[in-house]
Amino acid sequence: MNISPGIPAHTYRDAVGIDADAVLDMIRRVVEVESPTSDKAGVNRVLDILAGHFQNTGAMIERLPTTDAYGDMLRVRSDPARQARGILVLAHVDTVHPPGTLAGALPYRRAGDKVYGPGIYDMKGCFILAVAAFQRIVNAGRRTPLPVTFLFTPDEEVGSPVSRQMIEDEAVKNKYVLVVEPAREGGKIVTARKGIGRFVIRTKGKPAHAGSAHDKGRNAIRGMAEIILKIEGFTDYARGITTSCGLIHGGTAANTIPEDCVMEADLRVCDRAAADEMVARFHGLTCSNPDVSVQITGGLNRPPFARDEKIDALFKIAHGLAQDIGFELVSYPLAGGGSDGNFTVERGIATLDGLGVDGADAHTHQEHMLYSSIAPRLRLLQGLMETLG
Repeated sequence: MNISPGIPAHTYRDAVGIDADAVLDMIRRVVEVESPTSDKAGVNRVLDILAGHFQNTGAMIERLPTTDAYGDMLRVRSDPARQARGILVLAHVDTVHPPGTLAGALPYRRAGDKVYGPGIYDMKGCFILAVAAFQRIVNAGRRTPLPVTFLFTPDEEVGSPVSRQMIEDEAVKNKYVLVVEPAREGGKIVTARKGIGRFVIRTKGKPAHAGSAHDKGRNAIRGMAEIILKIEGFTDYARGITTSCGLIHGGTAANTIPEDCVMEADLRVCDRAAADEMVARFHGLTCSNPDVSVQITGGLNRPPFARDEKIDALFKIAHGLAQDIGFELVSYPLAGGGSDGNFTVERGIATLDGLGVDGADAHTHQEHMLYSSIAPRLRLLQGLMETLG
């Protein structure tokens, strides 16, 4: 892992002017297009705006349709003629906020350093920084040591079902992956994330009248209650393993012994060994009543993002660039939430995550980014693009 010798250190100091207001205006444009994962048209309108930002940069712009249920992907290659393994900048344009949030509970607005809006922190403010960093390189007439590929996806917030294969295919063509998810707790970068598992458990008993034939029924909800206690007991904080039973539905009426119950559970693990162990434990769940059957589907949908020597080396470069810019880059110890970076680390590619804007309250009606984070974080992304070789 090398630092390109042609980029002077002072390039990234505060003396280099960034028009943060102009960048914020770019952010506002995409925030004001609501794009929850389920809104294909909204997702595609954000991609239209992004494609426009890459016009006249010399980059190759490709729209990649997915399925009828999801928006497109946008792939942008800075220098398609170069075949060298380069840098993949990874971002998603979908959000969790339903249509109408912008006009209701979370309008776009600025209050001092805080700028509010649906998805502004996770992660519309973030991917605009990457776009603006690339524009600055192009406008300065410089060429990055390695080709840069941008991949904007439509489905990260629901587990990346249609984009995962493309993410992995692009990752293995590159030496480095920069994931522009939001920064953590005052600007911390992400160098490790837990793996995530999702499971659907179904119990099936035997219905009966709750009054006149109670003894003939076999209660599916009671069977599920037993399984829930087992799952909740899987949590082991010392090993970084957490489980949560988050959604449940069963029965048809209060006076009927329920025949069916369905529950969805979440799993978080730190390493592959724990993931394999816990997936096996989930699939081994049974009910003590043999007349209540149990069906389990699901598994690991994001592998653990474990920090290794390649990530250490990449973080060291980013840390040095941040120091030159004028701030201390700190590594977040372990993020409980996953990202598409989990997939790229699993494929053995050096990955840094959390490179986007600073802020807080993602997925809530108080979601906001910090205006003061625009310039330093943009400089860091620009520095990585112009330094990694």
